[in-house]
Amino acid sequence: MIRLSVTARIALLSIALALVSNLALVGFVWKTTSADAIDAIHLETTEQSESLRAVWRSGGMKALRQAIGNTVVPGDVSLVLAVVDAKGQTVAGVAPARLAVPLRPTQFRIARLGRDELWSARESAYALHPIGSDWLLTGRNLDLIASEERAIERALALAVLLSLGLGVLGGLVLARYVGRRLDAIASVIETAGEGDLSRRVIVVTEGSDAFDRLAARLNVMLGKLEGVMAELRIVTDSLAHDLRSPLARLRTKTEQAVLIADPDAREAALGGLLVETDLVMRMLTMVIEISRSGSVSRDRFVQVSLPDLLEEIAELYAPVAEDAGLVFTVAIDDRPPAIALHRELMIQSITNLIDNALRHGAGGGEVTLRLVHRTDGIAIQVEDRGPGIAEADRAQAMKRFGRLDSARSTPGAGLGMALIEAVARLHEGRFELADNGPGLVARIVLPI
Repeated sequence: MIRLSVTARIALLSIALALVSNLALVGFVWKTTSADAIDAIHLETTEQSESLRAVWRSGGMKALRQAIGNTVVPGDVSLVLAVVDAKGQTVAGVAPARLAVPLRPTQFRIARLGRDELWSARESAYALHPIGSDWLLTGRNLDLIASEERAIERALALAVLLSLGLGVLGGLVLARYVGRRLDAIASVIETAGEGDLSRRVIVVTEGSDAFDRLAARLNVMLGKLEGVMAELRIVTDSLAHDLRSPLARLRTKTEQAVLIADPDAREAALGGLLVETDLVMRMLTMVIEISRSGSVSRDRFVQVSLPDLLEEIAELYAPVAEDAGLVFTVAIDDRPPAIALHRELMIQSITNLIDNALRHGAGGGEVTLRLVHRTDGIAIQVEDRGPGIAEADRAQAMKRFGRLDSARSTPGAGLGMALIEAVARLHEGRFELADNGPGLVARIVLPI
């Protein structure tokens, strides 16, 4: 069985469509022309028959023969007009010498009127009406209609040949266009499969056809995939680098614990191992959470009232801040309507902000959780009065595994702010750091 390519099938389809459309058009013209001609003959025959019968009724046979003689035009071979006797023989006018159709009243009919060589080969549309003992025959031969039909049939044959030629030409042009566009897309996909995610499909007309829409969506997908792969390389490199130190410490402390003979000292050393193990586990857990936040479906979003959510989180952190000797304040500047959020990830992001403020801004004695309705969105921000972060260092602080020199002495993996930024991006918002004069403002801005 022969399997045709997509472009070949498109070409054949265009040829078939051109052929069918031309056949349908010519067939419609043929049928319409024939029907209109028959209708015109029907009308003429009816009017002529009524007119001549009126002449017969008013003037008799003599007046009728004279009217028939006046009606017959020399050279008009299509006219059928005669008086026929009771035996079917023509008495006057233009008709076969003897009729081959039955003598009975006929309003309109198409048949062969005679059996001689001239009339047996042609069809005529006629009407037959009695006039006394004779019959009045009126009508037209259909030679003209037949010739028109033959002309249309010749045009039909020519149209078929022309449609085949144009269909082949159009099919080749269309197949070449489709093949070229598909080859461009396939080339980019093949290159991406080989590992090069930097190539993009050229969008010709800014999304006006299906190929451009496909190319645009493929380019967006490749852009996202390239970003994910670049981020994955950064994460793996950073993870390998940052895990080296805690794993080395873990190995050293394990070796030391094995060599300690005193049970109390060994137990203390094992406690240090647990601390190092917890740090490694936190780093791995945070990396997993960041990765999951980038692939969460919006089906998981629910309508959440932000004021109620912040008040709920504040109730949990108020005792913690009080034990640390801090003043913890909740400021709801506005109460916007509920918005769609991933509740669990948003809670984790806000609690990370508060944990950072309690850890690094405790020296300022005050932490504020605030909800602000701004012109560019709704801001959830945590304000402290600690040392803050210099503007030049803020980009580094927001990177994955990015830790400033001032934070090296405190436990952590440098992933908390990266998770917050990922969650803000999931909600089509942004995460930003600002100066609190003194202190730091860490803010999640969500679109309205």
